[in-house]
Amino acid sequence: MNESVQDVPAEHDPYGALRLRNFRLYVTGNCIAVLGLQMQTVAVGWEIYERTQSNLALGLVGLTQFIPTFALALSAGQIADRMNRKAIVMAALALIALASLGLVAISAWQADVGMMYGCLFLSGMARAFQQPAKASLLPQIVPPDRFANAVTWSTGGFHLASVLGPAVGGLIIAWGRAAAPVYLLDAVASLVFLMLLVGVRARPSAVPTGAFTLRALAAGLGFLRRNQVIFGAITLDMFAVLLGGATTLLPVYAEDILSVGPTGLGCMRTAPALGALGMALVLAHRPPFVRAGTKLLAAVAGFGVATILFGLSRSYAFSLLVLFVAGALDNVSVVIRHTLVQVLTPDELRGRVSAVNGLFIGASNELGGFESGLFAYLFSPTISVVGGGVGTLAVVAIAALAWPRLREYGTPGGVDQGVPGQAPAHTRDHRPLTLPSPPHDP
Repeated sequence: MNESVQDVPAEHDPYGALRLRNFRLYVTGNCIAVLGLQMQTVAVGWEIYERTQSNLALGLVGLTQFIPTFALALSAGQIADRMNRKAIVMAALALIALASLGLVAISAWQADVGMMYGCLFLSGMARAFQQPAKASLLPQIVPPDRFANAVTWSTGGFHLASVLGPAVGGLIIAWGRAAAPVYLLDAVASLVFLMLLVGVRARPSAVPTGAFTLRALAAGLGFLRRNQVIFGAITLDMFAVLLGGATTLLPVYAEDILSVGPTGLGCMRTAPALGALGMALVLAHRPPFVRAGTKLLAAVAGFGVATILFGLSRSYAFSLLVLFVAGALDNVSVVIRHTLVQVLTPDELRGRVSAVNGLFIGASNELGGFESGLFAYLFSPTISVVGGGVGTLAVVAIAALAWPRLREYGTPGGVDQGVPGQAPAHTRDHRPLTLPSPPHDP
């Protein structure tokens, strides 16, 4: 398919961000922490389903972690804009490690499953504060001219950890038939990231003026409401994954439908991340392209089709294939959404806008998990997954009609890209979108 492209810069250092010591410490620690999180996610799903045999219990995992994200998002964003973002991330990592150690004890002594939800709730609280602070910390670590390159390496590390984490977690569980060692490794991973952050030096952020008021608290929401392109992109992504995500029900498919056990579960959890990593490499090596709005809608529609095919599949190999494709297509949506947030948001609002963006991510991932588990409980896993894919296609059609500026975004003839976060939103709604590389970090 032919498309217009912008001129590629004559000189480009692909390792520019990695030459910075502060960024090397940050990206290494973040990659290790994501590896631990992905391993723990597999372990939690396996242990809860192994002990309860309940689809609803799996769905409650997502709901438990979404509630604190929803309740604390706006406050966490305001705090990230007014306090030391690095210190916030470090405190959150310490709390995440504590929650993981709680899971170790519960699993080792086979305590009540309900206590696991308490640890997941505590971890959700910590991540609610970590997400906006970490998302807005990266521009303080690297200069603007290396920002896109930093995003490239940061997200590459994230996807690599997302590929390895589920597979390693599944292998550890299969080897010992226990989840406690995985929870312990996640606690260690969080503490490693915390220690590496101690050596990171970040530039001061632009602190907003005025008191800590409800109006200031909601400034991020107001900014997004006025920008149809950003709001449309993150809303589309939220509802697509909310309806079309089959991740929560993978333990059911692994054990009851495809009969592939914990090792197969780890591979199925890995397949979408592997697809996302592959797409990240493709996008990182291709020239900047335009008509991003159309590509966003097409990618989300393809994600819905892949979800339907997975729900109907009874072949393990074909299931891995469509999960791979779903991950690759989902990453296109993630790239566009995160790029818009970084490019169009002023620094003094970045924490609050990142918090709202994180809320949308939490709604799609965690609340979507509850939705999938509930519909599987009321009907069947197949109806839940296939119905979600059909719902995703309906959301794409509605979004294309409801947000014409999103549909038309990226048409040739826009203004220059500029520096992330400096241009008013209304001046950039129709410019060609330059995608630096896939930034996906929950």
